[in-house]
Amino acid sequence: METYNPYMNLPGVTAEELIILEQTTAGLNDIQKKYFLDIYTSKRKSAETIRIFCIVGIVIPGIQRVMVEQIAWGILFFFTGGLFFVMTIVDIINYKTLANEFNQKMAYESFHIAKMANQFAT
Repeated sequence: METYNPYMNLPGVTAEELIILEQTTAGLNDIQKKYFLDIYTSKRKSAETIRIFCIVGIVIPGIQRVMVEQIAWGILFFFTGGLFFVMTIVDIINYKTLANEFNQKMAYESFHIAKMANQFAT
């Protein structure tokens, strides 16, 4: 019998992201998993959103890095024209990596929030 996986409903979810989510939430109970999913859904960014911001980064260098909370890199890109547009092109090519790294960070952050919320609820 197949079990329902709520992570499959996330828009643009990748296989790598599913694995990270399953590993991250393995120790949570059902209430914590629901809370985790609510938090994670509000924090994650789809790869397509990151790709759009990488393309916009040609005009406004560094915006893609600010979107994934890499503020220092965003400021550096802004003042150097995306490091003379070379790194902006690299970001356009590697947008999925940017999205996966950001979403993994948000998964761990959401996990800790869900875990702490359960401790205060009991």
